[in-house]
Amino acid sequence: MNEAIETIGRDLGRILEALAGLMFVSLLIPIVWREYYAIPALIVSGLVPLAIGYFFTTRFREATKPGKLHGMIIAAAGWFCVAVFGSLPFYFIAWTVEFSPTLMETPSQTTTLAAFTDPLNALFESMSGFTGTGLTMTDNEEVLPRTLQWWRSFIEWIGGVGVIVLTTAILARPGSGSLTLYESEARSERIHPSIVSTVQTIWWIFILFTFVSILLLWTVGMPIWGAINHGMTGLATGGFSITDNSIATYDSAAIDFALLPVMLLGSIAFPIHYLILQGDLRNLYADLQTRWVFIYMSLGTLALTALVYVGDTYDSLFTAFRYGSFQFVSAATCAGFQTAVDSTNVALGSWTAQAQLTVTFGMIVGGAAGSTVGGIKLIRALTLLKGIRFRISDVFYPETAVRRLKINGRRLNEREMRQEFEEAAIIAFLWFVFLGIGTFVLLLLLPEGAYTLENVIFEVASAQGNVGLSAGITGPKSLPTLGKIMFLFNMWIGRLEIIPVLVTVRAVFRRGGIYR
Repeated sequence: MNEAIETIGRDLGRILEALAGLMFVSLLIPIVWREYYAIPALIVSGLVPLAIGYFFTTRFREATKPGKLHGMIIAAAGWFCVAVFGSLPFYFIAWTVEFSPTLMETPSQTTTLAAFTDPLNALFESMSGFTGTGLTMTDNEEVLPRTLQWWRSFIEWIGGVGVIVLTTAILARPGSGSLTLYESEARSERIHPSIVSTVQTIWWIFILFTFVSILLLWTVGMPIWGAINHGMTGLATGGFSITDNSIATYDSAAIDFALLPVMLLGSIAFPIHYLILQGDLRNLYADLQTRWVFIYMSLGTLALTALVYVGDTYDSLFTAFRYGSFQFVSAATCAGFQTAVDSTNVALGSWTAQAQLTVTFGMIVGGAAGSTVGGIKLIRALTLLKGIRFRISDVFYPETAVRRLKINGRRLNEREMRQEFEEAAIIAFLWFVFLGIGTFVLLLLLPEGAYTLENVIFEVASAQGNVGLSAGITGPKSLPTLGKIMFLFNMWIGRLEIIPVLVTVRAVFRRGGIYR
């Protein structure tokens, strides 16, 4: 057996075991809410990844530690497998209600739940949840069983920090290649010298902030079940809701404004949270990314407020500020909650092109690296801007001048600067390439004249940025099958920052002799 396959198989097995544990923990929900018909479906859903995961971890127990290439393949394959097996609760519960077996008191089937009898819709929902995207195949989340409402929120909450980070925290041992896996999930920041200690601290911070978020939402008037679900998905910047019109259902300015700090918490890097909790408040303005989270959100809010107010989208300045601030923060933090809805639930798609493109810009850039957000990330955008300015100003200095680029308190020499600039440029370039491909494909698939170009760019940027805001294109019937498959790919590469997926695809093709 190839040594690399053994290593990859062993670590994929661990990830599947962790996924099975999440499903078994979720059995508490159908028991508490008396949805007993969902219990067999949830147990079977958990047994499948548990059996496969146990087989792989046992068979390849003595496999070597993963290298950089292995780590990327494990990350890409692991996220895809988690999405596939995570779709089983949607699929099995939907078919349980569809068949309505004797002795199981199942509720009446709804069109919303029936959508998940299609495995592609179930997979779409699972991938959207784990990647923290929030685009959905449901047309009315309110009629879903509580078990599935919870499962959607739970997988977004887990996905916000990372599936591999979770696996590393509970199953990995120090020195077992944890650093490689941690970095392969688009993370590099450390809180402690040990990676296992770092990911455990990240989870403690995340759990603490989750309780604070739930309490805040409950205090401002959100019902407790809504506060639990929206507190989890808001902090994870995922955006799944349990209501038909997302946060607009509550029509409460207090809830809108209470969610702003929740989403902002999710967009700040965990190491900075740790330092602030330790009493080092200086990092709120001293850390480059954190400082720019506030500057960037403020500028975006002002711009969007002005655009929707001047464009007569809203009558009063306060209303424009309420919706403008919420939608820009929701987009830039990649949370994807919507308050701007109307009778067709696609009010964002009716905004002016300038307003839609401003929101799209927020989705593309995203928040801080090391947080729960998607997009290109602020640090890369700032690195590109500083690098471009550095290169342009270079012509004004003599050739013998020794210059260094300062980023976030670090003074980079020529080699370090070139390396970081190249990395940021490559990620940004690939991001726009796949955004362009997705836009082109969607334009071919959608009925001519049904949506504007800005609607299509908006929707693809939302999927690839793992945001979840919709201009009305995504839905079980409105989005063609090929469009769903393309969005699955967009969400997958967006969560892993593209390169691990491309490395995995290349490795598969080379092994199969398709590409050499």
